[in-house]
Amino acid sequence: MKRALNQVKYLEFFSIGFIVTMLVANIIAVKMLQIGPFTIPAGTIIFPISYIINDVLTEVFGYKIARRVVWMGFFSNLFLVVVVYIAQILPPAPFWDGQQAFERILGFTPRILAASFLAYLVGSLVNAKVMEVMKILTNERYLWSRTIGSTLVGEGIDSFIFMAVAFAGTIPAQNWLKSAFTIWFLKTLYETLVTPLTYIVVNRVKKANNLKSQKDTLSKKKKDER
Repeated sequence: MKRALNQVKYLEFFSIGFIVTMLVANIIAVKMLQIGPFTIPAGTIIFPISYIINDVLTEVFGYKIARRVVWMGFFSNLFLVVVVYIAQILPPAPFWDGQQAFERILGFTPRILAASFLAYLVGSLVNAKVMEVMKILTNERYLWSRTIGSTLVGEGIDSFIFMAVAFAGTIPAQNWLKSAFTIWFLKTLYETLVTPLTYIVVNRVKKANNLKSQKDTLSKKKKDER
C-alpha cells in the first residue's frame, strides 16, 4: 500500500533543496567565471546539485514525485522572473541610484529566458526518466551507473538546448558548441566525483523510509546466486 506523502520522510527537504538550488543557480549565472582554461557561468558551481537531488528523488521516491518537483521548480522560477520584472519596471525612489545595476544583474532578455526555461524543463525531466528506466534495467543495482548515465543524458540535453536557443545565430557555432561541451563535461565530472555522497544519501533516506538500500539489494542478489 502506498503511503501518503505526508508520511514520507525527507521528501519536503529534498523538494525545497531542489527548488532553492535551481533558483540560486539562475540568479548567480549572470557572472562568468574563469577557472583555468574554462569560461563558465557561476551557476555551474551549484546547478549540478539540483541534478544530484533529482537523482535522489527518482531513486527513492519514484519518477512521478521527481517530475512533480521539477514542475514545481519550473513555476517557482517563473514566479521569480515575473516578480523581478515587476520590480524592475516600477519607478525607483528619487534617491536610489542602483536602477541600472539592478537591471544589468537581474534583468532578463526574452531569448535567454526562453533558453533557460526550455533547457531546465527538458533536461531535468529526461534526467529523471533515464534514471527510472535504468533502475528497471539494472534491477535496482549499480546506482553509480544510473546517476552518471542519467546526468550524461540530462545535462547534455540541458547544456546544448540552452546554448543553441540562447546563442545560435548570434555567435559562431563552434563557439557555443565548445561552451556547451565544456559545461556538459564539468557538470558530469561534478556528478561523478560526488557519487559516493549520493550513495550515502540514497541509502540513508531509503532506510529512514523502510525501503531497500543499494547495499540490501546487492546482499539479496548474492544470496540468490548461492
